[in-house]
Amino acid sequence: MTTLWLCLDDDDITGTQLARVRAIVPAMGVVLGRASDTAGLDLAHVEVAAGWVTAEAALQMRNVRWIQHWAAGVDSFTRQAELVARDFILTNGSGVHGIPISEHILAFLLAFARGLPCAIRAQAEHRWVEVPDPCGQHVFELHGKTMVLVGVGAIGARTAQVASALGIRVIGVRRDPSQDAPGVAEMVGPDRLLAVLPQADFVVLTVPLTAETRGMIGERELRAMKPTTVVVNIGRGGTIQEDVLVRALQEGWIGGAGLDVFETEPLPEDSPLWDMPNVIVTSHYAGHNPSYNERAMAIFFDNLRRYTSDMPLLNVVDKTVGY
Repeated sequence: MTTLWLCLDDDDITGTQLARVRAIVPAMGVVLGRASDTAGLDLAHVEVAAGWVTAEAALQMRNVRWIQHWAAGVDSFTRQAELVARDFILTNGSGVHGIPISEHILAFLLAFARGLPCAIRAQAEHRWVEVPDPCGQHVFELHGKTMVLVGVGAIGARTAQVASALGIRVIGVRRDPSQDAPGVAEMVGPDRLLAVLPQADFVVLTVPLTAETRGMIGERELRAMKPTTVVVNIGRGGTIQEDVLVRALQEGWIGGAGLDVFETEPLPEDSPLWDMPNVIVTSHYAGHNPSYNERAMAIFFDNLRRYTSDMPLLNVVDKTVGY
């Protein structure tokens, strides 16, 4: 008998949902638990795996046919040449994060617009400030500003809609610029990135980490921005050359940064980013929300039905591209 492995904690799935899984695949043994909690699970017998599956576990699943990952980012898989070459379907949780991450991005932008980094520091010091001045400029409005949105997938598309509703002009940068998206006023390819960066009041990165995006924001790109530009990264830390970003913030090439992801996580205690008045640091939790498992489970059940009916799956990752 082959196995369907649900790499989840007990409280990630209800008894009703577990019974539903077993009813859909009666010919498979269903095992629930993280790798460390599933003593006796023979990974060589796993045909389907879903949840927080690691690339290390995937390497041991020699007969796996489909892995449904709970997260949208799967760069830990696509960095492994053996997994890229192996014949199995990898699907991700794209779509789960659109609402919480777009709201996290908006929180960063509003915080800078209304001077909240300065205000929060002043509150902690019991100090009254007349006009917060957190990143070399006075408070401002989002309305009428321009956002360069690098990555217009599920998260980027939702971000564009929210931003445009607030009066922000959105320039989207995506691999195939012929694909429009609601809320995007202008769409360009990566080859036009340098040309549009000087227009940006905000540069927002939602791209996954791939061979093409690794280190894509470096000195040339940061120097092309306005000295008031705010950079927001909620995709992957490796898309920005972090040492160069630190210099840009220290030397005033740009106005500030809202960062949820970093090259090294957790962010080292000695990183200068922690103490910069023009930086907001959050600990890679932009995608967390109370509905996460519910939304991820909905994608899984839809795909499980498709899998058992020999239908094309949703959210299939091109392992050679990285998303």
